[in-house]
Amino acid sequence: MAETGKPLLIKRYASRRLYNTETSDYVTLEDIAVFIREGREVQIVDLKSGDDLTRQYLLQIIAEHESKGESVLPVNVLTDLVRSYTSQASSVVPQFLAASFEMLQQGQSKIFDNMTKINPMAKMPGFEAMQAQQAAFLKAISGGMMGTSAPAKDDDDGDSEIDAIRRQLNELQSKLSRMGK
Repeated sequence: MAETGKPLLIKRYASRRLYNTETSDYVTLEDIAVFIREGREVQIVDLKSGDDLTRQYLLQIIAEHESKGESVLPVNVLTDLVRSYTSQASSVVPQFLAASFEMLQQGQSKIFDNMTKINPMAKMPGFEAMQAQQAAFLKAISGGMMGTSAPAKDDDDGDSEIDAIRRQLNELQSKLSRMGK
């Protein structure tokens, strides 16, 4: 079994083929995307030079998914990213993106935690699988940037957001109850 604490090492040969050092076989970009969706950290290095190519391959995976119509990033966000590479903002953008993804993940975690506490539907078969799928999705869209952001700020708006979520959840539960009759 692979050691999950260490990143999966992928070596790129001169022929541009990608070699999985754990399974001793060649892999594709889609295989690497699957590893990442499953929660694995991946490191891609050039065999000859030893250069870390991870970032360029992750961007290539994103570009391929975007070109297939699996759009996650709006055009204005992509445009702003391009602008950030040509301005002073480039030093701030990575930290901002990392903090934004971490806030998204924390918000989703709060929602699921609260749903399991107050929602009797949380005991339904498949609810845990849905939670795991959501966690994998968040990890995939974060691109591994979760651990590098600034600490989350405490504010009183969290309680009002939770109350709003509870109200929405109660409304959904009553609608489901009516549908079941």
